[in-house]
Amino acid sequence: MAGEPVHVNEFQELARQVLPKMYYDFFAGGAEDQYTLKENIEAFCRITIRPRILVDVSRIDMSTIILGHKTSAPIIVAPTSSHQLAHPEGEVATARGAAACNVIMALSFTSTCTVEEVASSCNAVRFFQTYVYKRRDITELMVRRAENNGFRAIILTADTPRLGRREADIKNKMISPRLRNFEGLISTEVVSDKGSNLEAYAAETLDPSLSWKDIAWLKSITKLPILIKGVLTGEDATKAIEAGVAGVIVSNHGARQLDYTPATISVLEEVVHAVQGKVPVLLDGGIRRGTDIFKALALGAKAIMIGRPVIYGLAAKGESGVKQVIEMLKNELELTMALAGCCTVDDITRSHVITGKERFLCRM
Repeated sequence: MAGEPVHVNEFQELARQVLPKMYYDFFAGGAEDQYTLKENIEAFCRITIRPRILVDVSRIDMSTIILGHKTSAPIIVAPTSSHQLAHPEGEVATARGAAACNVIMALSFTSTCTVEEVASSCNAVRFFQTYVYKRRDITELMVRRAENNGFRAIILTADTPRLGRREADIKNKMISPRLRNFEGLISTEVVSDKGSNLEAYAAETLDPSLSWKDIAWLKSITKLPILIKGVLTGEDATKAIEAGVAGVIVSNHGARQLDYTPATISVLEEVVHAVQGKVPVLLDGGIRRGTDIFKALALGAKAIMIGRPVIYGLAAKGESGVKQVIEMLKNELELTMALAGCCTVDDITRSHVITGKERFLCRM
């Protein structure tokens, strides 16, 4: 690719060029037919923006407050696994890039750098994402380590009783990376002759009995606020509020779990209505442009999460690539807000967008 990237999507091609095929497929791929993977992005194209004119936009303020923490923009680096497969510095480089942009990073339970390494890499607000293992003592230890190392919130990923069928990983016989957080606790050396080593490892460790009652257990082992990730329906959003979570993340796991689930942006409003403003709602999945962020905020999200674009930036250019990706999205959001007549994120309202469904109803 000639010249420097001018938009986030170009980092994907740069990542493809530098990563081994197995690792690129691991990061880029989705479940089964990858319908949801495509739909997560394409659904944004069916939403249009209704700009306001003759508004004084000489000063734009993108900052917002998420669970009491001020951040430069409504952007959070999503928890994604195994950053050292993308770059030798792994999650440490990602953490520094996010901190340089003054945005929150969520560290994955299956990170390749340790909780302590990331915590000591830079001074910043960070959240910690967790799974619940069959061995609850491991989950409890990881949550306590995060809390003791200054992480500010726990994200419970709740859509993974089993690992989704990721056919590229099966074909490539994807090997689970070394997860140093678990050294001395559990072996990640699972041998499988049926395809993905990751699938075999997940089958041995993930607790398929996890249910709503276990939110109380998680709350009992930490003082940190708990967000639940993987909500796609109003019904589950209501249950999450009843369980006492501090935030809801609309997510389909980057389209890596159950295929043919809806694009997250298409169900965001349903979840927002169910939550009724009681806790913040975050959107994960499909964000590639500043206009996408604007649309999500207009439909009720407090902030968005970005996963793959950060990984692609990390693979292409390390810490500087992470910064470039985040700054590109921030710059695009700032421009979108100015052109739409919104000086602050609170100025972005439901009246600023039209969904594909609304256009269809108008024609009937």
